[in-house]
Amino acid sequence: MSNPPNALVPVPSQQPATISRSRDDHPMQLVHGSVKLANKEDVRNRLPDILGRALARTWIDAPFHDSFARDPQGTLAIHGVEMPDNMVLEFHKPDSNRPRIVVYETKPNSRFKSRVFYLQLVMMAGR
Repeated sequence: MSNPPNALVPVPSQQPATISRSRDDHPMQLVHGSVKLANKEDVRNRLPDILGRALARTWIDAPFHDSFARDPQGTLAIHGVEMPDNMVLEFHKPDSNRPRIVVYETKPNSRFKSRVFYLQLVMMAGR
């Protein structure tokens, strides 16, 4: 944008904003580098953001969806996320097509598991 001839204060032309990425960054990346979640508190604080990206990616990336549906923890590990041994992920996709990820904590020497949290994509439309 150039200054009009009668401008009292000249305004410098601006370049459009750019996004700077390193060569290793990819827009579909779940994490930068690797992440080791050490305990339940780490899982509660950091995993929802990571799983949100994974859940969104399952909607648009069929190979990722297939891999994540078969082995959610293995898929996260491939993408640099290490979970504590006592945490289990389950991926559910009921008939409503709203995929959900449930995170459980297992107890030693027990089949019992308690839900830590779950994430579910919900599509909303407005008018």
